[in-house]
Amino acid sequence: MLVPVLLSCKNKGEPAPPPEQEPKATVTYTESTEDFPNPERGFYRYTETTTSNFTALDANTLKGYRQLQSISNANYRVYSTLVFRYYVLDDVKNTAISQTTLAKINEDMEAARAAGVKLIPRFVYTITQNAGDCPEGAICPPYGDASKAIVLQHIASLKPVLYDHADVIACVQLGFIGIWGEQYYTDFFGDASSNGGQGKLTDENWLDRAEVIEALLDAVPKTRMIQVRYPQQKQRYVYGVDAPVTAAPMTEAEAYTEDEKARIGFHNDCFLSGPNDVGTYEDYGNSSTNRSASADVVDILKEYNRNDSKYVVVGGETCRPFTPDNNCEPAGRAQAAFAEMHYSYINAHYNNQVNNVWQTGGCMDNIKKNLGYRFVLQDATFPDEVTAGSNLAFTLNLTNKGYASPFNARPVQLLLRRAGTQEVTVLPIETDVRKWYTGDIKITSSVAIPTGLAKGEYELLLNLPDAYERIATRPEYSIRLANNEVWEETTGYNRLNHQIRVN
Repeated sequence: MLVPVLLSCKNKGEPAPPPEQEPKATVTYTESTEDFPNPERGFYRYTETTTSNFTALDANTLKGYRQLQSISNANYRVYSTLVFRYYVLDDVKNTAISQTTLAKINEDMEAARAAGVKLIPRFVYTITQNAGDCPEGAICPPYGDASKAIVLQHIASLKPVLYDHADVIACVQLGFIGIWGEQYYTDFFGDASSNGGQGKLTDENWLDRAEVIEALLDAVPKTRMIQVRYPQQKQRYVYGVDAPVTAAPMTEAEAYTEDEKARIGFHNDCFLSGPNDVGTYEDYGNSSTNRSASADVVDILKEYNRNDSKYVVVGGETCRPFTPDNNCEPAGRAQAAFAEMHYSYINAHYNNQVNNVWQTGGCMDNIKKNLGYRFVLQDATFPDEVTAGSNLAFTLNLTNKGYASPFNARPVQLLLRRAGTQEVTVLPIETDVRKWYTGDIKITSSVAIPTGLAKGEYELLLNLPDAYERIATRPEYSIRLANNEVWEETTGYNRLNHQIRVN
């Protein structure tokens, strides 16, 4: 259940609001250079299980990911609040998912909640490629995924799990179609590889894929986004099978609504791996047009992704070395690419041959800190005293130094903590943290001080808790500001280092 956010409005005929107290004191803050865990962003830890031999997640192991840990075959260490989870539905390609399996997935979600992390689940039928006598050699059919009818049945059966545990799901990747759930090497949804003969996707293929997207959007609460593998998948779902690569990206006016367009993000599983990121930026054609990966097509789709990605969840993994692009600046453009595409997360484990370059090249520390959001409080202006029943006016100046803004909604609260008693009064601030984009943020607002609030000294704090009531009081799920002497680990509050007297 979502924590209610109280909004105030003024209607004609209502009595005039109480006078606001003029801000008087300006507090300045010191930026922290520390790397630390924050929810729904950063390097994720990889996990997988098959349904034929289910290996459950362990809460203690997941909790350990929140500490600075080394990564196998890597020269860097990371904090992780996100856990990617492959659910390989290898024993149900022609039948229903059993209640036993659904119960085990439920237990995984409960382990994540106990550990203070969130999951990025992807449901697939195979993550194994088979070499053989086929045009592509290393990857040959049959690929091992499932029919549309089975896919739709499985999504429907997973819906209760996804709804019940949406609080610990950061987002859901489309999956289901093809090896690794990457929508390409598939037995049932149009094989666009050289193995398939057609070399593109037909109108029927696009429509079948759209049914799967629609079903998954329905199976995930409207508070959560899904991710597709290719930008053109979103274009063709939103605008139809004839949509050109020039189809318009989302605008801010369309973003952060319950509309389907606003709930589709991207996962690029070959980030910075070539001119078109191994097919990420391609036109896969339709019944009346051919496939194209021309330079113009690649540039157009990248521009679409740059603009649309500002308002949705973006993540993925690196794939294979492609120098100089995947190098640190100035030789490469790794950080610039993360920023342009508004990345919130990346795989800590793959491909370490690429990721290690960021450590040796000197930009890994920046990438670790700037994936997703990183809010730095610059200064704030508050009154020194306020009268119960009046409005407290204030200004907050922050900078988001991260590559993206938060992709899931959450409350922003000004807290008044009474000296001595530690009683906390919660005052909702009317702002949308998802619109705290990269760059400077100025919050000029006022909150109503309750008429019956006891007189005395109060400490001011800023709280950005999770939107779901079940974990709203868990400090692991609250956003920490990148400032010195601000964070309270035991409460998840950010101290504003100012006291106010209530008269």
